[in-house]
Amino acid sequence: MCKKLKKRIIHMFWEKNASLPNRVKKHSDPKEEMEEREEIAQNTAVVYKRILPPLLKRLSKIEDFRQPQKVKHKIDVLMAYGILFFVFQMASRREGNREMSQAIFLANLQAIFPELETMPHGDTLSRLLKGIQVEEIEECMIHLLKDLIRRKKFKNFIRNKQYLIAIDGTQKFSRDYCWDKEKCMKRNVGKGEEKTKEYYVYVLEATLVFSNGMVLPVLSEFVENSTIENASKQDCELKAFYRLAKKLKTYFPKTRLSILVDGLYACGPVVQVCQDSNWDFMITFKKGSMKEVYQEAQSLAELDEDNRQYIQWGERFQEYQWANDIEFYYKKGNRERKLVLHVVFCKETWMEKNKDTGDMEEKETTYAWLSKERLTIDNVFERCTHMGRYRWKIENNILKEKHQGYNYEHCFSYNWNAMKGYHYLMKIGHLINVLVLHTESLIKFVKEKGIRGFLRNQRLVFSGALLNKEKIQEAIHSTKQWRLAS
Repeated sequence: MCKKLKKRIIHMFWEKNASLPNRVKKHSDPKEEMEEREEIAQNTAVVYKRILPPLLKRLSKIEDFRQPQKVKHKIDVLMAYGILFFVFQMASRREGNREMSQAIFLANLQAIFPELETMPHGDTLSRLLKGIQVEEIEECMIHLLKDLIRRKKFKNFIRNKQYLIAIDGTQKFSRDYCWDKEKCMKRNVGKGEEKTKEYYVYVLEATLVFSNGMVLPVLSEFVENSTIENASKQDCELKAFYRLAKKLKTYFPKTRLSILVDGLYACGPVVQVCQDSNWDFMITFKKGSMKEVYQEAQSLAELDEDNRQYIQWGERFQEYQWANDIEFYYKKGNRERKLVLHVVFCKETWMEKNKDTGDMEEKETTYAWLSKERLTIDNVFERCTHMGRYRWKIENNILKEKHQGYNYEHCFSYNWNAMKGYHYLMKIGHLINVLVLHTESLIKFVKEKGIRGFLRNQRLVFSGALLNKEKIQEAIHSTKQWRLAS
C-alpha cells in the first residue's frame, strides 16, 4: 500500500464482548442470595407490570368461540399463561403443566398478577388456539412495539433516526409424514431408490435490530401452500417477503425503516418494493445475483480511486470500494422498469491463529451490498458495518430461539392454527425477556450471570421460595421510571 493511501486509514473503536468470569458463586450466606432474588424479582415485576397489562387488555378483545357459561379461565388469563410459558422457557406442554402449577410458583406470580386465581391447564390453551384468529395475537404484539416506539423507548438505539428491520427465513420443523395436506410444504430428500418425501414448516421472520444489542421480533410470515392460487406451485420465501412487506407498510406507515436482507433478495422486484415503500435498504450482494450489475460495479469501483475508504476496525483492516448510479432494467409483466443502484465492496483482512500449526496466518474475505443511498467516504463505514452487517443479528436471534430455551422447532400442536398461535406467544415471551435483559436496573445481574444464566435464575427466583409480596407490590406501584440500558 502506498504512503498516500496509508494516510487515509481511519481507526475505528471495536469493543469485544467480555467473557463471563470463571469463578465460584459469590454468595456464602443463604440470606444474601435470597436478598438478591428479592431484588431481581422486584425489578422484573416492574417490567412485567409495565408491559403485560396493556398487552393482555388487547388480547382479551380477541373473539372467544367458547360458551361463556362453561368458561373457567377468561381469554386474557389463558394468554397470560401462554406468554409466561415461554418467558420461563418451558420445553413442552407437559412440563408447563407440571412446573407452572406448583404452589410456590403460582403464589409468586399472584403477587404480580392477582387476577391469576388458578393456573390453567395447557390443553385448555391448546383448544383455545385451535379456534381463534391467532393472527390477532401477533397484531397485539405489534401494537405493543408501536406503543414503545411512540414513547421513545428506543430513540437512543437507532441509526440515523431509522429503525433497522432484518428479515430472514428459517425452517421451523419437518416430518416424514403429511399432517396438513393444504398447508404443509413438501420436498424430495435423498437420491435414487432412497428418495423420500419430507413435509416441513418454513417461516419468514422480521426483527428490529438496535445498536445496544437488542433484537426484538416484529412479524412472522408462514410459508404455506394455502396462500397460493395455482395448486401446481408451492409457496416460497420470496412470495412470503411481498406479503410481509405489505404488512410492514400497513403497521408502520410513517416510521422510517431500513430493510436488511441476504442475497436471495438481490433482485429488481424486491428493490422496487423497498423504493415504493420509501424504505432504506442494505442487501447482501453476491456474484450470482444480478450478474450484469455486479460486473459493472466491480469494474467501475476498481477504476475510480476516489471512491475508496480504508478503515482499521479493531483487529481487522477494511478496504471499501464502491460504484454509484448503476442503471438496471427488469421486466414486470409486459412492462420494463428501471432502477438506479449503488454497490459497495468490502475486502476485510485479519490475523488468525492456525489451529494445526499454531502459527498466525492472514485471512481475507470480501463482502458486497446493494445500497439505497449513494455511497460516500463519510457514510460507507456506517452503512456497511452498522447496517449491512447487522443483518447477521437475526441469524443469531433465530439460533437463540431454536437452541436456547424457546423451543422454536417444537410445534406444540399438530393443528396448524394452534401451532401458529404458540409461535406468536413464543415471540411475545421472547420480546419480554429481551426487554428484561436490557433493563437498566437488572443489567448488572445479566453481566454477572450471562444471558442464559440470568434466564435460568429467573425461573428459580419465581419457583424456588416464596417472595415478599408487599415489597413486590411496593416496587410495582412506585413512580420509578422503567429505562433500557445502553
